[in-house]
Amino acid sequence: MTSEKLNIVLRATDLTIGYASKKNTEAIASAINFSISEGELVGLVGANGVGKSTLLRTLAGMQTELKGSVFLNGTTLKEYSTLQMANQLSVVLTEAPASKNLTVEELISLGRQPHTNWFGKLSEADIEAIEFSLRVTETETLRERKCFELSDGQLQRVYIARALAQDTPLIILDEPTTHLDLYHRAYVLKLLKTLAKETKKTILFSTHEIDLAIQLVDKMLVMTSEGTHFESPCKLIEAGTFDSLFPKETIDFDKKTGRFRVKK
Repeated sequence: MTSEKLNIVLRATDLTIGYASKKNTEAIASAINFSISEGELVGLVGANGVGKSTLLRTLAGMQTELKGSVFLNGTTLKEYSTLQMANQLSVVLTEAPASKNLTVEELISLGRQPHTNWFGKLSEADIEAIEFSLRVTETETLRERKCFELSDGQLQRVYIARALAQDTPLIILDEPTTHLDLYHRAYVLKLLKTLAKETKKTILFSTHEIDLAIQLVDKMLVMTSEGTHFESPCKLIEAGTFDSLFPKETIDFDKKTGRFRVKK
């Protein structure tokens, strides 16, 4: 096995995603193939309803694939136990926490659950992981605040800190910039870029901030009605992939600037 293959954290081969019941099966997207390496920041983009959240849930083992396989550090998701998955993968969803009455530090500490003993007592290593997460997400001054007291931007940083405290090779985030203003959208995406670079964690996130993602990510997964594409932003621009994301009579993609513009 080559060093490059050893470096692959998340891989999908001939993946079909969707929903299955006793009566019928509904495929949303198929023929999905990609490999994401250690320390890469990857943005998942596409129009509403194309299957971004379904793909993330499938990659996180929260939903069963209809066809194909998902490999996490060389092992299929089906081979992992729940505890093993919690040590390999952390997920940040758009839902509110179970209790906003928790303090910031308490919520972040929940990320250590896969590592604590039967009594849930925090070890020195657990405390170090929590302190590191507070520091790098700049949430140290918020540690005693209740989560319901936080702004959307602050709360999003706390979610990321909790995932970081879990200390997994892979972090998956579903639209981490939802409900944030332009400054905080850019701040969160720059934070993810910094974390991927400095901690060597692999980070995959879905977003509607395509212009910002193009500027910051290493690779992009672009889901369209015709198929799913995976490459660096520059190569996707050269291939004209972004041209097919939205109806051309309304929105146009400028290859020179790497930005979308509304047609007048």
